[in-house]
Amino acid sequence: MSPYLAAEDLSMFGRDPWWLVVIKAVFCFAFLMVTVLFSIVWERKVVAWMQLRIGPNRHGPWGMLQSLADGIKLMLKEDVIVKRADKVVYVLAPIVAAIPAFMAIAVIPFGPAGNEISIFGQRTTMQLTDLPIAMLYILAVASVGIYGIVLAGWSSGSTYPLLGGLRACAQMISYEIAMGAAFASVFLYSGSMSTSAIVEAQQDRWYVVLLPVSFVIYVVTMVGETNRAPLDMPESEGDLVGGFNTEYSSIKFAMFMLAEYVNMVTVSAVTTTLFLGGWRAPWPVSTFWEGANHGWWPMLWFVVKVQLLLFFFIWLRGTLPRVRYDQLMKLGWKVLIPVSVVWLMLVATVRTLRNENYDFADIALYVGGGVLALLLLSFVVDMFRERTKAAERPVEPPAGFDATAGGFPVPPLPGQELPPVPRRRPRRERELIVSGGPDTQSDGSLDGKEASDG
Repeated sequence: MSPYLAAEDLSMFGRDPWWLVVIKAVFCFAFLMVTVLFSIVWERKVVAWMQLRIGPNRHGPWGMLQSLADGIKLMLKEDVIVKRADKVVYVLAPIVAAIPAFMAIAVIPFGPAGNEISIFGQRTTMQLTDLPIAMLYILAVASVGIYGIVLAGWSSGSTYPLLGGLRACAQMISYEIAMGAAFASVFLYSGSMSTSAIVEAQQDRWYVVLLPVSFVIYVVTMVGETNRAPLDMPESEGDLVGGFNTEYSSIKFAMFMLAEYVNMVTVSAVTTTLFLGGWRAPWPVSTFWEGANHGWWPMLWFVVKVQLLLFFFIWLRGTLPRVRYDQLMKLGWKVLIPVSVVWLMLVATVRTLRNENYDFADIALYVGGGVLALLLLSFVVDMFRERTKAAERPVEPPAGFDATAGGFPVPPLPGQELPPVPRRRPRRERELIVSGGPDTQSDGSLDGKEASDG
């Protein structure tokens, strides 16, 4: 069997008794909730550190119980339903947004499928379940969660939430195409859509090394899919007050906030599974320690990788400003989608050549030649296009600069010149005029005044 194809053996799943399935499901839910509670405090602490502030320091030791206090406060606040809202959809929208966020963790492996652990004397895998199409299942439940945001904006009966819901819909369409293409590159190399098989296929080399472009594309799209800064356009408080959740309060608002952070944990777990070796120990540790990938240790490596990706989310929020909406759409349609499609074609070509037993040098030669030919062709096309535009562009005289255009004085832009300043009178003549002396070189305005006086 080729080392690039993973053995898709899922016979170890589906054999657990019902009580063990319940325990594992409760563990997945508890893992997400505890990680969310920690992430909220961690985000406030890290952003405060970046902005030279103290951050939460009142509830619990070092303020670590701040997120729990916030959750209790939101539960006890007054729950308001606006009059113009569609009440059924208005109430269901937070539920639709929150529930799918918890569902994707069911197929994420916390440990190797072949290394079973013992729970109350029952041998089981460190994964709730797995499917031959597990990644398609993750894509499906992630798409359903976006509809909660869209329905929340529509059902509120208000203008700003509606705009936020429309932005969320456009953002989902724009970024999921590139995300699917990044997934497809992983499927081509692993030979499977099963999450456990994808991790097994990264035994020799993580896919972040083999597929760096897919990794970068997915990292950008996961920020857009979770509506996090700098791509948090559906809830940008700078121009939409609060976006899709403007009319929500109390526990409903808390569910939207919970869905956002759970989605952050989910996409971080998916990134770890697809590109960072999943539960595998990093390279230096796995080299000198044979037991690093056995027992309960794989869960430690998995959690550490997820927390590093969550720190990346926090780092982006504290570093980059929010982009404009046209920049968001341009990044999705004019950059991510073309790059992901071209990269997918390149990966498919390399996989086909490897299946035909071509040497690595021949593959690099063919692929490099094709890339250079494509770049040369695009350069020639752009050069002729610019020449054609320059020939067709009419030559217009430069417009005069008006410093008070629009009612306010403005400085000149590059390429503009200020109008010439009228020559001032010599100082001696100005003193004569002020003192009442003769004005032998009066301008037109003074001549007119003297004529009227005469």
